[in-house]
Amino acid sequence: MDEITPNGPGNVPEFGTVTKLNEFKALLEMDAFHHIKKGEKYPAILITAGINDSRVVSWMPAKFAAKIIANDTSNNPILFKVDYEGGHGSSGVDLAHAYARIGEIFAFAAWQLGLPDFQPKESIKK
Repeated sequence: MDEITPNGPGNVPEFGTVTKLNEFKALLEMDAFHHIKKGEKYPAILITAGINDSRVVSWMPAKFAAKIIANDTSNNPILFKVDYEGGHGSSGVDLAHAYARIGEIFAFAAWQLGLPDFQPKESIKK
């Protein structure tokens, strides 16, 4: 949690503050960014951000994606997708756009699970 982001101060009562040692330790323990390890083989990951998200500023998942990519030793895809229309979840977009985002997430999962209809097609050689 970052208390200096727009949504940060409102989370202090629930999650704690970095200004108190015991709360800082709890925040550090739940922070995925600080648990990324160099040389680890990470699974396939789709990381998303909404450019208009007032709850999670878009640089936070971007920074997370960059650190995972820099430290990963697997051949699994690590993708970062920015929604330049939406905000947090499906807020700020119409229903079709929201469903499209969910569809992309399910398509990624289906691809990684090996479902035949979601695998890249081989190019046709002439």
